[in-house]
Formats: sequence, structure tokens, C-alpha cells
Amino acid sequence: MPIPRLTDAQRDEALAGLPDWTLREDGLAIERTLKFADFNEAFGFMTRVALYADKADHHPEWFNVYATVRVTLTTHDADGLSQRDVALARFVDSIA
Repeated sequence: MPIPRLTDAQRDEALAGLPDWTLREDGLAIERTLKFADFNEAFGFMTRVALYADKADHHPEWFNVYATVRVTLTTHDADGLSQRDVALARFVDSIA
């Protein structure tokens, strides 16, 4: 069953509740950069997100250097943003 892509109105409403996230230039993904005290804290955060993402069967694109983690969320099956991205972004916000 295909995953529905958010409409522009749904996307804008979701982003209003995710103030730390920005819409990528192409409008197909949201991004957030997080800074932690050190590598151990950053890696612990990534581990928690990985466990959640695996259960949700929705995995982030991310980049880590020492205490910085850059997260990009998009749903490839929807060719853009979906409710899965919103749910994962909310989880990220809840543990950041």
C-alpha cells in the first residue's frame, strides 16, 4: 500500500509544530542539526533514534561528526514528506 505524501497545507501545519526543523530547498524533506556535549552523547542519541526508527520501519538520513548530528527526514516511497517523517521528527524532538 503506497504511503501518502503530505499536501503543502499538511506539511506547513506539521512544520508549525516542529520549530527546530527546516524544509529542504526542494520541499521534499525536513532537516535538523543537533549539537551535544560530546561524541558519547551524540552516539547515544543516534542509538535511541535508531531503535525507534527500526520499530517504525522508517529510517533517517543522517550525518555525524563528533558531537554534531544532522538529520534529514523524507519518505522515499511517497516521493516527499509523509506522516512517518512527522512522527519521527516529533520523537527526535522529544529526546533531544
